[in-house]
Amino acid sequence: MTLRWRAIVGALLAMAAVVVVGCGSSDSGSSSGSAKGTMVMATTTSTRDTGLLDVLVPAFERASDCSVKTVAVGSGQALKLGEQGNADALLVHSPDAEEAFMKAGHGLSRRAVMHNDFVVVGPPGDPAGVARTQSASAAFKRIAAARAPFASRGDDSGTNAKELKIWQSAGVTPQGSLYFKTGHGMGETLTIASQKNAYTLSDRGTFLATKGLDSKILEQGDQALQNYYHVIVVRHSGTNTACAKAFSNWITSPSTQRLIGAFGVKKYGRALFTPDAGS
Repeated sequence: MTLRWRAIVGALLAMAAVVVVGCGSSDSGSSSGSAKGTMVMATTTSTRDTGLLDVLVPAFERASDCSVKTVAVGSGQALKLGEQGNADALLVHSPDAEEAFMKAGHGLSRRAVMHNDFVVVGPPGDPAGVARTQSASAAFKRIAAARAPFASRGDDSGTNAKELKIWQSAGVTPQGSLYFKTGHGMGETLTIASQKNAYTLSDRGTFLATKGLDSKILEQGDQALQNYYHVIVVRHSGTNTACAKAFSNWITSPSTQRLIGAFGVKKYGRALFTPDAGS
């Protein structure tokens, strides 16, 4: 086991991260070498739970001399791994935190990749009357006024950051036993919310991909619910910058953008993500 992999394991255990697949490699390509070796990509649970990673990672490995090990966590945890030099590339969706990461000098580049949207989901009976609202903040106000249960990821993810921003815009401070934090990724949080007849905020893709839910979309379409993903090449000594740059170029290339734009159409009748590179 390499020292770098020990660092990744330690960081993940310290943050109680969800899933680790594979490990980093100290013999991976350097910033001045060719793009080859093992690259660690820290990304969000939504890219894993929708199945997008299962399409993108093998395609990139076929197109390059790089192999990819993924760490699927919340965007905040992914950014922390990058800051610590325990990830080479990031695929995340927390714009404010990403901008702070770049301003602090932790990233070499940040490029738009794709977007989807967040949706407010809840029990089919909709006891808070969320379906009658016209905005996400109005929906959250109704949930609070009705004292309806709300499941928050509470994990410093991009979704959690968006949720907290909506509560703020609604002028509500969520608290009490009916506002509970799952500490899990989006798929698990949706399942818990469904079981507890609670409302929650989800990206649309993970909602569509999660089976067995007794929940429905009740608020959607608000511009405030747009969900943007970026790829970041990490700036840190010892990282595989060459493969990270190759991945950034590949995922924003026209052919990969078409691949992203087609993902989900056959299964769900609609794309789960809209490509953004070059737009």
